[in-house]
Amino acid sequence: MSTPTRSTPSPGTQETPTPKPRTSAKSRPAHNGWRRALRRDWQLYSLVVLPLLFFLVFRYLPMIGNVIAFRRFEPGGSIFGEEWVGLRYVRMFLSDPTFWQVFRNTLWLGGLTLVFCFPIPIVLALLLNEVRRRALKRFVQSVSYLPHFLSIVIVAGITMQMLATDGPVNHVLGWFGHDPIRFMQEPEWFRTVYVGSEIWQTAGWGTILYLAALTTIDEDLYEAARIDGANRWQQIWHVTLPGIRPTMITLLILNIGTFMAVGFEKVLLLYNPLTYPTADVISTYLYRTGVESNSFSYAAAIGLFEAIIGLVLITSANQLSRRTVGTSLW
Repeated sequence: MSTPTRSTPSPGTQETPTPKPRTSAKSRPAHNGWRRALRRDWQLYSLVVLPLLFFLVFRYLPMIGNVIAFRRFEPGGSIFGEEWVGLRYVRMFLSDPTFWQVFRNTLWLGGLTLVFCFPIPIVLALLLNEVRRRALKRFVQSVSYLPHFLSIVIVAGITMQMLATDGPVNHVLGWFGHDPIRFMQEPEWFRTVYVGSEIWQTAGWGTILYLAALTTIDEDLYEAARIDGANRWQQIWHVTLPGIRPTMITLLILNIGTFMAVGFEKVLLLYNPLTYPTADVISTYLYRTGVESNSFSYAAAIGLFEAIIGLVLITSANQLSRRTVGTSLW
């Protein structure tokens, strides 16, 4: 019985291996992957349909209406305006002193809201994280979360009742011999009232994300800090705050993006003609100009200007965060 002989290469020569045929990634149908994923997880993908429809109908389709900022719109006429007027309405609001007054008011209220309403949830979350009694922690969380679930109408009503001339706050001031203060009629008090009510309504709810971020911090880091002799304040500064920094940066970028969109509903419910000098913001000015005065093209031009400023702010904040901190939203 003969056995097949196998030729061996002579010394000094190398046998070149035969390359195996490789299937190109382009030759494989890429659409089969997402089709299989869609068939497998169609229940999860179906949950995305309603949010996508919401953003399409209420966010993206209305953008088509921005064209009336450059066209003369008349109620009852074409939804895209009657005739092209170019930058006429832009020049109108840029030369309108009333617009610049409400623009300054918007910057003031937006800046004060960002300065006070952004760090307070962080401080509250750090304090709750240090509470060891679970019952006390749950009670404080429940009490601080409750205002978020109240309607803005109810929050505005409570604020107006508390700060009325014959309200509880003025009664307490009367015990100390102070004359009643007209909080809701004096322009210089409106910013304090608005920011205070905003803190009361949003501070507790804002702690939820930070408390969730605190649970992701490795306990070994705290143990190593204690071994190195760090006290509680040093552990918060060197371990806790860096651990929740990505969450802080993300929320800060989102808040900066809505910097110009100061709460329309609350301002509309709290202000009155006496407080217009400090309370009137771009959104309420748009409401009175567009809806009450039927100047839709003029209001659309101002709204487009506000949207461009918001886009520039959120883009700049994202780029600055990426270059300085290394964390960004996109």
